[in-house]
Formats: sequence, C-alpha cells, structure tokens
Amino acid sequence: MRAAWVLLPALAALSAYYVYLPLPGAVSDPWKLMLLDATFRAVQQTCHLIHYLRLSHHLVVLNYLICTFDKLKSVSSEDIQITDAVFDGVEVRVFEPPAKGDESLKRSVVYIHGGGWALASARTSLYNNLCRIMAESLNAVVVSVEYRLVPEVCFPEQYHDALRATKHFLQPDVLAEYSVDPSRIAISGDSAGGNLAAAVCQQLSKDEDLPVRPKLQALIYPVLQAFDFNTPSYQQNMNMPVLPRYVMINYWIDYINGDYGLAHELLVNNHTALNVGRALSFRARLNWTSLLPASFKKSYKPVVQATGTAAIVERLPALLDVRAVPLLADDATLARQPRTYVLTCENDVLRDDGAMYATRLERAGVPVTLDHFHDCFHGCMIFTVWPTDFSAGVRTRDSYIKWLDENL
Repeated sequence: MRAAWVLLPALAALSAYYVYLPLPGAVSDPWKLMLLDATFRAVQQTCHLIHYLRLSHHLVVLNYLICTFDKLKSVSSEDIQITDAVFDGVEVRVFEPPAKGDESLKRSVVYIHGGGWALASARTSLYNNLCRIMAESLNAVVVSVEYRLVPEVCFPEQYHDALRATKHFLQPDVLAEYSVDPSRIAISGDSAGGNLAAAVCQQLSKDEDLPVRPKLQALIYPVLQAFDFNTPSYQQNMNMPVLPRYVMINYWIDYINGDYGLAHELLVNNHTALNVGRALSFRARLNWTSLLPASFKKSYKPVVQATGTAAIVERLPALLDVRAVPLLADDATLARQPRTYVLTCENDVLRDDGAMYATRLERAGVPVTLDHFHDCFHGCMIFTVWPTDFSAGVRTRDSYIKWLDENL
C-alpha cells in the first residue's frame, strides 16, 4: 500500500513533465494544446520504434493509427450528398449541396488536405467535417482530392495527382455534370495541401489550352519553401506544437525522397550556402529581410552560410524545383495567379512562408488578403470537433469561409 502512495505521485509527476511545454502566453487553449502535442509525440515515438525494428514504415503505421481512431459514423448527411469518384485516375470525395429554388449553377472549391504529404485523408472525419461545412455554408460543390501519400510515392507524384484531378474537374463537361459555374471556382488547401494548391495554381496559369481557370486560391498556413529553415518563424517556433522545426524538415526529406542524415545540413542552411551556385539565383526571391513586416522579423538574424554542401541540391534537385517549392516561382508566374487568400498563425514555423508569398504576390499585382491570427498554431483549422475542439479552429475556419463567401 505504501508503495502505491509513492508510485502514483511519481507517475503523475512524470506525466506532467512529459505533457508540459512552455508556450507563448497568447496561445489559445494552452493546456489542451499541450495534451494534443503529448499524444502526438507518444504516438510518433511508438511508430518510430516500429520503424527502427523494421516491422513497417513509421508513416504507414502513423497513418493507420490516424484512420483507425478516426472512423466516420456515416458518409453522408441530410443536407449534403457525399460521393466518392475518380478523376483522371485520382480518387476524390465530392460534397454536393441540394439545389435551391431556381438556382441553376453553384460555385465550387477544390480542396487539397494537409498532413506533410504523408498523413490524413479526404475521408477522415476532420477533413470530411471541414468540407461538409464548407459545402453547406457556401452552397458550393466541394471536391476533396485524395492524392497518394509518402511512402507509397514521393515528389512529384502528389503534385501530379492534385494537378490531374483539378484539371479533370475544370473540364466544361465535368463542371456541367456537377452544375458548377465555371467562373466561380477556388483552389484551396492547408499545410502540405496549401503547397500543392499553390503549385497547381501556378501550373494552371501556364496552361494556354485550359478552358476554365480558377477565380481564387486560398492557402491555409501553407508550406512553400525548403530554402531557408531559419526564417524568423522557424527560429521563434522551433519547438512549437504541433509542428516543430525538426518534424517539418523530416516531412520535406520524406517528400523529396531524401536521407534523414541530411536533416542537420538542411537545418543550418548548408544546402543554400553562398557557394551553392544553383541556389544563388533564387536567393532574392526568398529574402525575408525585405519580404516580412517588422512585426514578423522581430530581432531575428538571417542564417546564411558562406560555404556549405552543394552536393545536396545535386542529389535532391526538388529542393529548388518550383513544383515543390512554389515560393521560388518567378515574378511573371506570380503575376498570373488569381486573387489570393493566405491564412497564417503566429505560433507556426510556416508563418513566414505564407507571409512572404503574400508579399511577393502583392508586388506582382495580385490582390491578396493576409489573414493573420496572433494566438493560433499550425493545423488548428481542422481541430473543431471533440475531443480536439479548439476555439482557434472555429475562428480560423469561420474567417476562411467568410472570405470565400465574399469573394467566390
């Protein structure tokens, strides 16, 4: 009995030590975020152990666990018809609201989910719920793209899947089948899905034979560059839930089929040092000292290595491929982009990716709305349902949908 009295407080203390993280004072729902992050870390550590034992790839196990604990109660609702289809070989989930009165055509959103190009699904309840609410709130047809994931495929296959599905949907006969107004279509996505949405929009803008083009793009805390892992937001939020800097670097390594042994080289920007000739021409396109507002730059200093490892970009050319890194696109490409919405969160390593893209688009003459949330964190918009229900999720989701409603 005495042993139990000693053991229980010890376990409680260890649990509290594992869960607690020092967070900025302005973060929304801090203790709930700590619990969410502790759960993620515990699951990820278990998956990495399975990977180390060579039983399965850690991302396969992690995605299996996500899908197992995220079962949908139903695949439809009274107001929204939800169907699965295949667009040019790519699986999609389509959300269709009922016809209203004499309305003949609806607006539409092509949505590309996040998850580091490796996790989640259009069919999980988090994204199913988001797309259903979008379809209801906007009275719009929402097409959620189920692109293939790492480790089954790596770049550029995720990009090709998103592009093929989107181009298929933009064909006039397909739009007519779903009663969609071809002049009122948005391309959107969050995190890695925001990366794919931006890359798809850039490619569509170059396709002279495309009969229909998107009216808008809406990017939610997008990941847009692997050039500089020491922007102010990467430095400020390097240990921030739910996306620490080392995790984002590992997602990049997985996406471009690299080696985890390169993680430190990427972290200190050795791959884009001044002696890396292939990177020099891109440096001005990602100079955060001129692209970010003072409130984002704060007192952080650039990390630019004089000499680094040029062989990295030779082995991994995707690091400088605009299909993977949309922020490195030239000004002419950016000038062709549609009206753009970018949502960023203060407590997110990717904050500056979105802010720099917004600045470059604006300088290229594109109308841009940068919607910044000072107390929010990466991934929050999909966390709106118990037990992962955050006020930050509801506020960011509502702001995003409001912008679409006013501009689409």
